[in-house]
Amino acid sequence: MNFKNASEMLETIKRELYTPVVGDILDTMGLYHQFLPQAVRPLDNSMKVAGFAMPVLMIDVYGEQEKPFGLLTEALDDLQENEVYIANGGTMRCAYWGELLTATARTRKAVGAVVNGWHRDTPQVLEQNWPVFSRGCYAQDSSVRTQVVNYRCPIEIGEVWVNPGDLVFGDVDGVIIVPKEHIEYVIEKALEKSRGEKVVRQAIENGMTATDAFAKFGIL
Repeated sequence: MNFKNASEMLETIKRELYTPVVGDILDTMGLYHQFLPQAVRPLDNSMKVAGFAMPVLMIDVYGEQEKPFGLLTEALDDLQENEVYIANGGTMRCAYWGELLTATARTRKAVGAVVNGWHRDTPQVLEQNWPVFSRGCYAQDSSVRTQVVNYRCPIEIGEVWVNPGDLVFGDVDGVIIVPKEHIEYVIEKALEKSRGEKVVRQAIENGMTATDAFAKFGIL
C-alpha cells in the first residue's frame, strides 16, 4: 500500500471501505470470528471509526472504592493519536462511557471509543461529533460498580481476541477487528474488492445477470 502515514490509511479506510467487505477478506483467510457482538452499535448510524486498538479491561466492584474508577483516568491519559479506546469486562451493570471521557479521548486525538457495554450522556456525546460505539444507553454511574484494572493488554469480546495495535473498524453494520500482523494485506485486498464491486454493480444495473457477473468478475 502506498500511504504517506497511518492517518492517511485510516482516512482511506473510512472513505472507501465498509465492514462487510473487510469481513469478506478475513473470511478468505480463515479468520471467521472477527466481528464484535452485533449489539455493539454506533450512537448514530453515520458514525465510522478506524484506528488502532488500545484495549481496556474492566471488572465489577460493589460500593465505594479506595480508588474510584480504578485505572480509568490513567488509561484515558495514555491514549495516543489514531487509537481507539476499546473496553470489555464486568457484567454491564452501569455506563462504561460518557461525556467527559469523550472529551478527554477526543482532545488526545484518539479516533473513537468502542465499549462492550452501555454509554450515558447521549446528547453531550453526540454534540462532540466523535464516534462512540456501545450496546446502548443507560444512565447508571460506574464509580461504585466497575473499575478499570488494566490497559494496553489483550482482551476478548465475544469470540474476538483484541490485542494492542490491532485495527478497529466500525460502521453501521458492526465493528470488526483486523489483527495487526494482517492489516496491510487485508486493507489492500478490501480496497481491491470494494472498487471491483462498483464495477460489478454497474454491469448488473446495465443488464448483466448475477450469474454472468459472478462468472466474469468473481465478486457478488
